[in-house]
Amino acid sequence: MLKEFQEFISRGNVMDLAVGVIIGAAVGRIVDSLVSDIIMPIIGAIFGGLDFNNYFLPLSSAVNATSLAEAKRQGAVFAYGSFITVALNFIILAFIIFLMVKAVNDLRRRLEREKPAAPAAAPPADVALLTEIRDLLARK
Repeated sequence: MLKEFQEFISRGNVMDLAVGVIIGAAVGRIVDSLVSDIIMPIIGAIFGGLDFNNYFLPLSSAVNATSLAEAKRQGAVFAYGSFITVALNFIILAFIIFLMVKAVNDLRRRLEREKPAAPAAAPPADVALLTEIRDLLARK
């Protein structure tokens, strides 16, 4: 079982996946910070200076807090501001991943164009013989 695990881990695609997950998590944190610390405060300033994360609707009459954290302690809330922040975070992350995949695909296409074409393989003997016969008949 240990040997099978070692073979599984030593495959290239497993290591590529691990690297992708680690890089994806790091990019996710960067995008989360971009949305939470830069984009959402600007949007909040445009919409009246409120913290966008604190937009919520109380689902209980016991909730009378002004911040989302306090309101959650008091009862059920519909936290649509947090959802909008996370949705915006997802859209930005998806766009960044799209740009990365597009760049890799463009690079692959460019490398394919630069790669010299493989020489055509010689036709099989029977095809060469039939071609020769066709050419002889065409001359007559």
